Amino acid sequence: MLVILGHPRVDSLCGALADSYSEGARSAGAQLRRLDLAALDFDAHLHTYSPNDQPLEDDLREARELVLWADHLVFVYPTWWGGAPALLKGFLDRLMAPGFAFQTSEGGTGYEGLLQDRSAQLITTMDTPPLVHRLVYRQPGRNALARATLGFCGVRPVRSLVFGSVKQADPAQREAWLARAREQGRALRHGRVTRAERLRQKAAAWLRSLRLQFYPMSWVAYAIGALAASPGGQVFEAPVFWMGYLCLFLLEVATVLVNELVDLPTDRRNRHYSTFTGGSRVLVDGSLSVREVRTGIGVALVGLLACAGWLVSVSTASPAAVLGTLGAVAVLAIGYTAPPLKLSYRGLGELDVAVTHSIGVLLCGYVFLGGDWSDLAPWVLSVPLLLATLPSITLSGIPDLASDCAAGKRTLAVRLGHRNALRASLVFVLLAAAAALGWDSLGLVGGAYDGIAWAALPHAALLTWLLRRHARAAEMPRRIDGLMAVTLGYVLWFGLVPLLRLAFG
Repeated sequence: MLVILGHPRVDSLCGALADSYSEGARSAGAQLRRLDLAALDFDAHLHTYSPNDQPLEDDLREARELVLWADHLVFVYPTWWGGAPALLKGFLDRLMAPGFAFQTSEGGTGYEGLLQDRSAQLITTMDTPPLVHRLVYRQPGRNALARATLGFCGVRPVRSLVFGSVKQADPAQREAWLARAREQGRALRHGRVTRAERLRQKAAAWLRSLRLQFYPMSWVAYAIGALAASPGGQVFEAPVFWMGYLCLFLLEVATVLVNELVDLPTDRRNRHYSTFTGGSRVLVDGSLSVREVRTGIGVALVGLLACAGWLVSVSTASPAAVLGTLGAVAVLAIGYTAPPLKLSYRGLGELDVAVTHSIGVLLCGYVFLGGDWSDLAPWVLSVPLLLATLPSITLSGIPDLASDCAAGKRTLAVRLGHRNALRASLVFVLLAAAAALGWDSLGLVGGAYDGIAWAALPHAALLTWLLRRHARAAEMPRRIDGLMAVTLGYVLWFGLVPLLRLAFG
């Protein structure tokens, strides 16, 4: 354990808290070293372009060695003007340099912390009442140190202990704070990560695995189908609507978890993953085990079967129509990566995603709310949405191209190369724009797409320019997060416009 006192005066309340914490930790058997920053000889100011260009003083070199030695970092400091004092900030500016605390990375946020497998404890004093500091000021200093500094460098979890208001505290209160700090140090006999923290980490991993950022579009398409079968906003009050969506939600959960399992070989090789591509990484980084993910798939599928039975009992549609439509969508969705279909490994993944996220869920909404699957309306409604979905799913294969190719996954990007994949995306964008213009001008399906051309055509023009620029680039783009965001925004017009038209006329 390394205790770092960030107060300019060693004989301060913070100094006493550091002493008490250290006393408790030593009594629990911890190996402890301490740094009093006020006693170190170093320049807190950064004078060079990079911290690595400014030679480290002897005390800073020793501090780095201690940080690498420690399993647990403890920072004791006063909160001044909402943040850490200049002494501690200058120490971190000099210490947490590239190559030591973090490095650039081609995946994720573009950076990777190098101080992983360490936890931290923040102990801070303040004159502001802690509740006011938390609710009114939103803990700027704590967030900066715990998330933007230590968390960025891979240190997790970061616990926080706040004492205040110091100005209003009597000697008895201060003694209670010292006892609390001593007990906090002693509590490390239970291990660096508490049970509550493990539960929070596991819950966060499950949330990441679900990839909830992609679910709203499925709900929009489902709602369009339901409104087409039963016009008017009252559809959202129908139990059958929400039971039907719960079935689709559980199906999507099962699908993304199956994808995590089957795509593990390509995800491990992927160096350009992001929010949009490369999976959730929960298996790659060990946040969840293969056994846990398999259990999650089983729970989702059992829940899906139970909800499907309930749906049949409340829907006015025939059981054969409900179960047949839901079953067909389930086969296509899970068959995206799951054997024996493995459609994404056979060059049909993009089409599969476009179909399931347009006509698939839209037809479910239509049938569940009493419509006939053979009616023309849901099929006509889904065509522009299908075409608008194809560009984004095609582009998502470009950052994954090398890893997918190595794992035998036959995406359009693998089959066509990145430039032709960009050109194919451009064709899909133009086809979707043409469908938007045609459906708008002809007033098809009750005018559900009326007015969409005013939004979709300028967006298509922007995408055309961006796609052509990327296609002309000398090298394959490693990260296309901005382009992906613009393309996913393009899909929104083809979902929100018909949804609002059908809901509010």
